[in-house]
Amino acid sequence: MEPVRIFYLEMHSPEELRPGKPADQLEVREARIKQFPFNRFLYQHVGAPWAWTDRLSWSDEQWRDYAESDNLRTWVAWCEGSPAGYFDLERQAGDEVEIKYFGLAPAFIGRGFGGHLLTRAIEEAWRWGPTRRVWVHTCTLDHPSALANYQSRGMRLYRSGTQNGD
Repeated sequence: MEPVRIFYLEMHSPEELRPGKPADQLEVREARIKQFPFNRFLYQHVGAPWAWTDRLSWSDEQWRDYAESDNLRTWVAWCEGSPAGYFDLERQAGDEVEIKYFGLAPAFIGRGFGGHLLTRAIEEAWRWGPTRRVWVHTCTLDHPSALANYQSRGMRLYRSGTQNGD
């Protein structure tokens, strides 16, 4: 089996953002009433094709601690009344915001929504001020276009390695 390669990307200014194409069919809204079962659903719904398994064994308490934290905000993309994708932003020390989770549900991949949704994620990260850095990591298990999407939006690679630390 090929080792999993991990890529870390960052942005240091909102002016570095290169927006994706608009997607008028997509409505992106913040889930302001925090409900950990909804975050768990999104994680499974979006992450299943990409081997997002780290949190599948979490207890309700672990999900509650994560999803209902004051340092986490969740946005959901809706298309024709269905959840099309989502992103979680996590505020971290040093005025940094991590795009913790980002992705589209399987039925919405290939419809040109990824660039628009990532643009919104980056914009919302910068709006959650003060913010001096927005960062994310992706890997070779994610969608084959994930790394290119991050780089196309202006994020720069600052580190990479394999899952075992190389």
